[in-house]
Amino acid sequence: MKGQIYRKQTILTAFVALIVVAAPVAGLEPLGFDDPARQARYEALLHQLRCVVCQNQSLASSDAGLAGDLRQRVHQMVAEDQTNDAIKTHLTERYGDFVLYRPPVTARTYVLWFSAPVLLLAGIIVLAVTVHRRHHLPPRRLDANERTQLRRVLSDHRNDVS
Repeated sequence: MKGQIYRKQTILTAFVALIVVAAPVAGLEPLGFDDPARQARYEALLHQLRCVVCQNQSLASSDAGLAGDLRQRVHQMVAEDQTNDAIKTHLTERYGDFVLYRPPVTARTYVLWFSAPVLLLAGIIVLAVTVHRRHHLPPRRLDANERTQLRRVLSDHRNDVS
């Protein structure tokens, strides 16, 4: 029994040690330029491009393997003095408009750009119409049966309170 516990602890300790040792190696690779202008341009691009694996992380903050590959590709293209537009075009041709944090307004992206404002406006209109109708409706008259039921409920309530 003690041997099994010792073996499990040893395996767990080895696993934790492996994670601690491998974490810095698996982290974000330092890519940079000696030229501050190129470095600033490279970093700006990484914040404008989305990791296609992660839900909503930029290439700068993602630690996915594909994001690392894309960072290296962007670094290479900046080093080759390609324009920002050429770099974005290259990535959108390969990964689609999703790679851009601000995709262009095209027929394919109308829903993306305009659905939220349209739904918000529709909600405001529905709310305004509902409030207006409730405020301007005349009070409804009770019929004889409803008045009898109301008197009975009020009478029962008065008897319970007394």
